[in-house]
Amino acid sequence: MNKYLKIAIMVATCIGVGYISGETTRESVDTWYTTLQKPVFNPPNWIFAPVWSTLYVFMGIAAGLVWARIDFEKDAVRKALTFFFIQLALNALWSYLFFGLQNPMIAMFEIVLLWLMIYETWHKFKTINKYAGWLFVPYILWVSFAAVLNASIWYLNR
Repeated sequence: MNKYLKIAIMVATCIGVGYISGETTRESVDTWYTTLQKPVFNPPNWIFAPVWSTLYVFMGIAAGLVWARIDFEKDAVRKALTFFFIQLALNALWSYLFFGLQNPMIAMFEIVLLWLMIYETWHKFKTINKYAGWLFVPYILWVSFAAVLNASIWYLNR
């Protein structure tokens, strides 16, 4: 399988996970989420879909670039992709905890674990393919912001 097909499969996988997460989020955004007190730095709701869509594409490209190196660095690639799929599952779980269960406190603890898995994935990706590492930088920055936002929302609504 060539590199571009691997990238396409990973992008489709990430967008699929994002779609499922979006379905969990969609109902609560217009109902429960509107009732919460939010910090002054809370972005408008319309910004989240394009940001997450871009991040899912970046994640998929990064994972595809890493996967393309499997014939040359089998163990490192397998380990990196294991962390990738763990962080992707945690990414989807956060949406369920925050919006599905409407529980910012539990989501706040989970996003810390998510951040750690993203960091570990980034670290492994950058050693295999520097572009894959760079593609993960916006993701880790956005999740850092999301963690602060999550904690702020929890604090304001406790």
